[in-house]
Amino acid sequence: MVALGRQMAQVLADVRLIGFSGDLGAGKTTLVRGLLQALGHEGAVTSPTFTLVQPYTLGSRSIFHFDLYRLQDPQELEDIGWREYFQPGQLCLLEWPEKAQGLLPVADIDVMIQKLNTGRRVVLNSQTPAGDAVIAALS
Repeated sequence: MVALGRQMAQVLADVRLIGFSGDLGAGKTTLVRGLLQALGHEGAVTSPTFTLVQPYTLGSRSIFHFDLYRLQDPQELEDIGWREYFQPGQLCLLEWPEKAQGLLPVADIDVMIQKLNTGRRVVLNSQTPAGDAVIAALS
């Protein structure tokens, strides 16, 4: 998962939103960790389960790692001013996007992770031209 995150980081270009779905322990945060490390983050990367969002500034880019697993009410997103995070030039990495269905902008890429006996199955689905470019570059 770390290796995939590192590969994705090399081809993100104009991507603004990536959604990560999968069961607990599927590897969502591990994939995000690899992506952030490849972009230059040197510290720990943990899932912001209780704070909902963890900001990172890497170079000139602001990156926001969301974990919506414990989201009980969409009002919680309003309380943190979530719309401000989805601005041009910023990257949002969102675990459990299904918890905010209908509130979020369209993701450039949806990453679906499934645990298997011997590893993981990862499916990337693009919903924008920026997402198409990432998937084409990874192929």
